[in-house]
Amino acid sequence: MITLPQSARVVIIGGGISGCSVAYHLAKLGWKDIVLLERKQLTSGTTWHAAGLVGQLRASQNMTRLAKYSADLYTRLEAETGLATGFRQCGSITAALTAERKEEILRQASLARAFGVEVNELSPAEVKALYPHLNIDGVTAGVHLPLDGQADPANIALALAKGARAHGALIAEQVKVTRVTQADGRVTGVDWVSGTEQGHIAADLVVNCGGMWGRDLAAQNGVTLPLHACEHFYIVTEGIPGLSQMPVLRVPDECAYYKEDAGKILLGAFEPKAKPWGMDGIREDFCFDQLPEDFDHFEPILSAAINRMPMLAEAGIHTFFNGPESFTPDDRYYLGEAPELAGYWVAAGYNSIGIVSSGGAGMALAQWMNDGEAPFDLWEVDIRRAQPFQKNRRYLKERVSETLGLLYADHFPYRQMATSRGIRRTPLHEHLKARGAVFGEVAGWERANWFANPGQEREYRYSWKRQNWFENQRAEHMALREGVGLLDMSSFGKIRVDGADAASFLQHLCANRIDVEAGRLVYTQMLNARGGIESDLTVTRLSETSFLLVVPGATPQRDLAWLRRHKGERHVAILDMTAAEAVLPVMGPKSRELLQRVSPDDFSNEAHPFGTAKDIEIGMGLARAHRVTYVGELGWELYVSADQAAHVFEALFEAGEDIGLKLCGLHAMDSCRIEKAYRHFGHDITDEDHVLEAGLGFAVKTAKGDFLGRDAVLRKRDTGLARRMMQFRLTDPEPLLFHNEPILRDGRIVSFLTSGNYGHALGGAIGLGYVPCEGETAENLMASRYAIEVAGQIVAAEASLAPMYDPKSERIKG
Repeated sequence: MITLPQSARVVIIGGGISGCSVAYHLAKLGWKDIVLLERKQLTSGTTWHAAGLVGQLRASQNMTRLAKYSADLYTRLEAETGLATGFRQCGSITAALTAERKEEILRQASLARAFGVEVNELSPAEVKALYPHLNIDGVTAGVHLPLDGQADPANIALALAKGARAHGALIAEQVKVTRVTQADGRVTGVDWVSGTEQGHIAADLVVNCGGMWGRDLAAQNGVTLPLHACEHFYIVTEGIPGLSQMPVLRVPDECAYYKEDAGKILLGAFEPKAKPWGMDGIREDFCFDQLPEDFDHFEPILSAAINRMPMLAEAGIHTFFNGPESFTPDDRYYLGEAPELAGYWVAAGYNSIGIVSSGGAGMALAQWMNDGEAPFDLWEVDIRRAQPFQKNRRYLKERVSETLGLLYADHFPYRQMATSRGIRRTPLHEHLKARGAVFGEVAGWERANWFANPGQEREYRYSWKRQNWFENQRAEHMALREGVGLLDMSSFGKIRVDGADAASFLQHLCANRIDVEAGRLVYTQMLNARGGIESDLTVTRLSETSFLLVVPGATPQRDLAWLRRHKGERHVAILDMTAAEAVLPVMGPKSRELLQRVSPDDFSNEAHPFGTAKDIEIGMGLARAHRVTYVGELGWELYVSADQAAHVFEALFEAGEDIGLKLCGLHAMDSCRIEKAYRHFGHDITDEDHVLEAGLGFAVKTAKGDFLGRDAVLRKRDTGLARRMMQFRLTDPEPLLFHNEPILRDGRIVSFLTSGNYGHALGGAIGLGYVPCEGETAENLMASRYAIEVAGQIVAAEASLAPMYDPKSERIKG
């Protein structure tokens, strides 16, 4: 056994491809005292039996960036380490069998062009030409990515381990970490056992790369790492004479993928309903194990595959394999520092894309640990998106039975999870349900997305075209624009910051001026040192020493972690108050009239101007009315204690019946906000997007003195903008926009949309996106012709730097 040190800078737990990649990249950055501990042997958990597909196109630009990095890394690793990775760029084909899937893969092809990935659209005949063994009956289209490939997962991991050792990392097998130790809110090291020996390594940092063991290990320290293993099946045929190297083939409508492997065919499946595994823990001697066969479970996939590739009918089955892989509640993996414990980092939960992901993920995490901030926006895989309740094992068991199958299901816009629902409900849930609400889920919250009419089915009918709720959204949208609408936004994150230093603390973290009089509401961002947007929020000063921060429903864990990270020795208390208050936005031209019917308070512009909060009487209860809007109309957000929320809702609903009050959902709110060009955190603005380039300079007050990100703002003002956020409206009212559609300027792709929805008042689909503008004036930008590519079709678009709807915000002023 290798002699283990008594101390290290970092201990990495887990010797699969993830842990080996993190060790390799930290070592390449010049870190010393790196120790990787593997409970059994390297790759013995999941890595050894992975299929090894390396597809470079992912759902976003940065995930694609990481996948492309992985492919490049695997290409050069053999020359660096002397170990063959088996990586070959044989290309990949995705074949569609329906009109909806054709739309999806053509949109993916557009996405590939926007992200700089080589792509070719294929007719059914062209699919056949590239993959002669395929039965193309029913094939509607294909997409070919020539630079995709496949590799040997175990050899990649071993090559990464060898490279890490060459740069000084210590890698020890047969050493199990039994506990991560901690003191005063941060990691202090790990306890380990190996045979009859045991010991402790003191460490500043620990990285949990434990895969399917990771959740239980994290739970010992109160760290939320929601993942759960599922059974993953594939077969390998006997050798097939004359079988040459072919592209990887995916037929997602039949839940199947195929790859040629040394003259054999590997057929794998992502079936619609998966089999969770390991509910009672993983046995101690688990090492290079496979799970019991279940041919009945796999048989429907095989039957369809024999029809799709007739030569399989003559080929014998050499291997029927069933092995465990970890899946997460949203099919995205976890990276970053856990918000619950300083120094506890995570790289786990890869949802069967660990081979293509781990090279880039290891690089990104190592850079993050080295620099103290992520190298670019990683919010979609950030560990801080996980909600504490999601560690519940029953919740995970139900959810991952669905998420495995969603990898190959149609990736329709607005698709909602079907399992593990109803966990977090607002005080108004049953009231809304009784009135036709159709719910979606964000961070576990059940939120009314739209309201069905009497007699209308209360469920989604998914499509890439207009879905069954499109007219409902239109009616709700126009009620907000022309009458009055009532929403439930109780899922907003609500964070109290109290204490003698609260004002100076928030002045330091926020770009806008927060030291205002009590009752004032401030829209602001919290910036990082690069001027990127870490949080998008409103801050209401409740008193001299008390502030309420309101953030998106998906981000409270991220925002709490950011606040606590920068608290230092300041005398402030930071408390999550999300569940304590309901939020009822009353929005639209008739909102003042409605509120005056249920409250004796004065809602005039003089008594209650925009950007202020006042305590009011309402019905027979009390509320705090914030004059603010995310839909671009006159309106108030009513903050009501949870115990009085139902009463206030009933009072409003009854009083509004004769003036046309309409219950509205999140889909209508989003279509209204995009007409007004309000930014959406996580799509339009991220920690990678400079606040000035996002068009939010009005919320930055450099004259107030020093704050985090101020220097980056001043530098950007001096050097000029490299890109600008613009708004687009399709001139053809029929196509729909969602996000990631390419933006063309004078016929050339220059960028892509960050978000999209339908603008019912503007009469067409609306998108937001950044356009490069190095050294250009606004006038020059606006002099160009713009278009958006939608599933391969080029659609002309009107462009604007100012909001197309109510550009002077006269309607908000009431």
